[in-house]
Amino acid sequence: MTDRELLELAAKAIGLRHIQYTNDYDGSMGLMQCDEHGRHTYTWSPLLDDGDALRLAVKLGMTISLIPPYEKDSYCSVVADWSDETGYPRTSIRIKHGGDPLAATRRAITRAAAELAKQEKS
Repeated sequence: MTDRELLELAAKAIGLRHIQYTNDYDGSMGLMQCDEHGRHTYTWSPLLDDGDALRLAVKLGMTISLIPPYEKDSYCSVVADWSDETGYPRTSIRIKHGGDPLAATRRAITRAAAELAKQEKS
């Protein structure tokens, strides 16, 4: 799944509307949040922005776990999950951090949100 598809599904999971994908010349990418007239108001990118990722996790009621060790080449995992009304986990995403636990955490949150949107679609 591409980053664009991840972002679009994650946005769908929390009901973001009026979105348009952007991939700027400076390497930043995300979904433009627009008003009803199509005017750009801000770029939403939980893959790149810690605040957007945290707000996404909170809106979906996720549990985030960082599993040590944190050495650069370790096979540490980041887990983002949530439970349904029965208390059973709906999904769990694990990502090797590769020396950047913040990026791995943002990606795990975004992937978990995308999985939720895919489950809701079914």
